Amino acid sequence: MKNVTDLKSNQDIRVTKTPVLNEGSPELKRKEILEYFQKTWELDDRLYDSLKGEDAFYMRADPLRHPLIFYIGHTATFFINKLLLAGIITERINPEFESIFAVGVDEMSWDDLNEAHYDWPTVRDVREYRKQVKARVEDLILELPLIMPINWENPFWVILMGIEHQRIHIETSSVLIRQLPLDRLQENPLFSICEEAGSAPENELVKVSPTKVSLGKKRDDALYGWDNEFGTLETDVNAFSVSRFLVSNQEFKAFVEDKGYQTQMWWTQEGWSWVQFKSCEYPVFWIKDGENWKLRCMLQEIEMPWNWPAEVNYLEAKAFCNWKSAQLGKKLRMPTEAEYYALRNSFNIPDQPYWEKAPGNINLEHYASSCPVDTFDFGGVFDVIGNVWQWTEMPISALDGFEIHPFYDDFSTPTFDARHNLIKGGSWISTGNLAIKDSRYAFRRHFFQHAGFRYIESEEELVIKDDYYESDELVSQYCEFQYGQTYFGVENYSKACLKLLQEHLKTINKGAALDLGCATGRTSFELARYFDKVTGLDFSARFIRIGTQLKESGKLNYSRVEEGKLDTFQEVKLSDYGLDAFSEKVEFFQGDACNLKPFFTDYDLVIASNLIDRLYNPIKFLQDIHTRINTGGLLVLTSPYTWLEEFTDVDNWVGGYRKNGEPYTTLDGLKEQLTDYFDLVEEPQDIPFVIRETARKYQHTIAQMSIWRRK
Repeated sequence: MKNVTDLKSNQDIRVTKTPVLNEGSPELKRKEILEYFQKTWELDDRLYDSLKGEDAFYMRADPLRHPLIFYIGHTATFFINKLLLAGIITERINPEFESIFAVGVDEMSWDDLNEAHYDWPTVRDVREYRKQVKARVEDLILELPLIMPINWENPFWVILMGIEHQRIHIETSSVLIRQLPLDRLQENPLFSICEEAGSAPENELVKVSPTKVSLGKKRDDALYGWDNEFGTLETDVNAFSVSRFLVSNQEFKAFVEDKGYQTQMWWTQEGWSWVQFKSCEYPVFWIKDGENWKLRCMLQEIEMPWNWPAEVNYLEAKAFCNWKSAQLGKKLRMPTEAEYYALRNSFNIPDQPYWEKAPGNINLEHYASSCPVDTFDFGGVFDVIGNVWQWTEMPISALDGFEIHPFYDDFSTPTFDARHNLIKGGSWISTGNLAIKDSRYAFRRHFFQHAGFRYIESEEELVIKDDYYESDELVSQYCEFQYGQTYFGVENYSKACLKLLQEHLKTINKGAALDLGCATGRTSFELARYFDKVTGLDFSARFIRIGTQLKESGKLNYSRVEEGKLDTFQEVKLSDYGLDAFSEKVEFFQGDACNLKPFFTDYDLVIASNLIDRLYNPIKFLQDIHTRINTGGLLVLTSPYTWLEEFTDVDNWVGGYRKNGEPYTTLDGLKEQLTDYFDLVEEPQDIPFVIRETARKYQHTIAQMSIWRRK
């Protein structure tokens, strides 16, 4: 009886459905969200029961990922950091954990993977922290006012954001666990794999009729969504033929045996560079055992199931399609996002959470692994959803009407770089938002996920643009502000700041500088003229990806709004400003100025440009910043002192109000907060700047610069 009970319990944890947010009473919806949160948390915990011994938490399964100790801390920290940002809570639980576990998860160029920067806490301490976070979130679910329907202005949207974020990491962490040595893992009854295997069916092409496809959902949609899912895109899709089955291990083996990994002609330039770097001859989860092949599943190795889908990255899938095209004399490729939906829409597939039983190998409702490609028939085409994710040819981009969610402003936009390709359909472990029809997830083309592919035949020539132009309106404005034209005779702001600092720079060491609130990085590059090392740090990856791109490629393309929907395309190069020679001295990181990681220290200069009046706790920032600056070093603050309650609670304003009945300016506040550790070097000076919004609209602002020397 105990085994039966355990089995039911496991199934109850595994099989969940994302809540419908526009129906039901507040009382019942509160109960449903609490249960959804608790099951998500339990599933996350139980996944890590697969690790044998604490050492496994500190191993790097992938050199481009953190060890798993990061991810078990990250999913908890995310709740606290987002709840703070939304103003739902005002106190941290563990500032140190909420700093070290904050960011660094998607192999972006600015992700900090330097192990020397981390002194990872014990598993026991992290688990204790998780318990505290779980209790705090449970209390909030029970206490927060709940008004139906729930939309993205609703406080419960932030709770759901944390839950769905956790479900993303349940899947991505399962991929990392799959890459750990087997001797560091143990059996986990919650994750039982499929036991059916055999020869694969012969693949063939099935016709799909021409149709019109509409993508995107409205803000009043019934289900939680990430910002990239909202908006609209309508497109006509021509007729094409699609492979009846996902490409199986057996079908892919023919490519391997034909020396596909040694033949450059099948690969894109990016793909061949990856093959050369990895020195690989077959898919990463295949294991060659003499004359035999095995497959690495999450927790075990099994004899190769030839009729399971081949799990590869986009680069491998593309090479296979090129090879297969030559073999058959056909034009084969992977589908676009619209073509995938043309296929899906041709079948009456209910959406999660509206199905009674998952129609495919998805949502953990069937197996904890792939299964044969001919198991789930959707009416002549198999695995339209589920089993493994399906790569598409399309880099992810914004839909028309896309808006960034203010509490997770860098979920999507860092992937709008022509380097992240969409995957569709979900895998066996895709749950929650991952398993809904409208989900839009994208990964770098060399990224490993539980992902495979199917191919289509189409006469339509597919043109994929790789000359990406930054179109995020705010980011583009800052690109123009920092690297574009000057307006109304007002000097470039970064250059003006450095000009005022010239004499003071002669009085300090020039080992390291920190540019806080670096935005798109111009001041960081300018500081590199003088310092041996410069760190540019911003809260939003939307900004620092620009500096990173400039550092890596030396150039930047962005669109500049002229009026309405008219824009022009701009290109700038670091060499235009004589900064290319200094770029190697600059590093960019994402971080919270009010809760910096410990290794951001020992600076000879810290500059915070137009930052303090946008911090959620500027007083804490001012009280702590001396710990980051060497004796004799400089703190440089610039700000127009535009205090707004939407950014900073009045109780945390540095100035700009009456104190004891008298005017209390921000400079008064700065003196009060800083004089224990700093001397004001000279009287503050004004620096004007202009931000261009359109060809006929500009913001003209005057910031005040104050320079402080560390005692």
